[in-house]
Amino acid sequence: MKITILDADTVSKNDVSLEPITSLGEATVYGSTDSDQIFDRIKDSEIVICNKCVISKEIITKCEKLKMITLFATGYNNIDVKAAAEKGVAVCNVPAYSTNSVAQHTFAFILEHFSRVADYAQSVAQGDWMRQKLFSYFYKPIYELSGMTLGIVGFGDIGRKVAEIGRVFGMKILTYTRSPEKVGEDEAQTVTLEELLRCSDVVTLHCPLNEGTQRLINRDTLALMKPTAILVNTSRGAVVDEADLREALDNERIAGAYIDVLTKEPMAEDCPLLGAKNCVMTPHIAWAPLQTRERLIEKVAENIVMFEKGTPINKVN
Repeated sequence: MKITILDADTVSKNDVSLEPITSLGEATVYGSTDSDQIFDRIKDSEIVICNKCVISKEIITKCEKLKMITLFATGYNNIDVKAAAEKGVAVCNVPAYSTNSVAQHTFAFILEHFSRVADYAQSVAQGDWMRQKLFSYFYKPIYELSGMTLGIVGFGDIGRKVAEIGRVFGMKILTYTRSPEKVGEDEAQTVTLEELLRCSDVVTLHCPLNEGTQRLINRDTLALMKPTAILVNTSRGAVVDEADLREALDNERIAGAYIDVLTKEPMAEDCPLLGAKNCVMTPHIAWAPLQTRERLIEKVAENIVMFEKGTPINKVN
């Protein structure tokens, strides 16, 4: 069985092992692959693994030995799944592998805003504490999460985990979801998007990117938020209109934004959010703790094993 990994650097920089996959057959591993290299690298492969490489209908049609494409990801919009199905090529993803890590990163953002750990640590490092007369000082206000309202847009696995953590902090949980009937009364109160935005102290996005959610957060929806509220995005960059968010931040229409994903990645030099007021950004790492990537690799290996047994799992086409 010939296996080709096209963009291994997206999941490992030699800090997690690919051996669960490479031990399954004759494996060729590329750290990254440009679009014009894809066909030449997979033309004789039976199984192809990628994260962000685009595998088009043209490529699928020309790869005569191809049997399976499995992704280092949950999303599969970079694969022409219809063309793969027509050719009898299975496309498999890895759902729910990063639920805990994304929820953790979401609360790292929330806690940073309301506890101001970085600000106070920097102040202490600058010698401010040594200059105080009292044992404690509070030059920036800090707040308890208990009693605040957490608005969750999207209530899949990650949204549910975020709600669970929020309840532990004593937060009131609201959600706007396309499947309100699946939300238990003890999990969250389902509301309209307008009500969620008007009432929430934290608005956190955990919805997929599709025609209904693209630029869901824009000038009009941002105008509904409290001026003291923050926006957190660990879902997909294009759910937010970045230019409109920049305007809202610079004009202090909301208190802050905490962003892990952008419309264009890696960040472009002309990214609207670069230098925006009260905007904290991380480079799409909410999914990337060590254990999460180890789990991802194990699940990709499992996809391959089950496919070879004739009982494919996580098949999306």
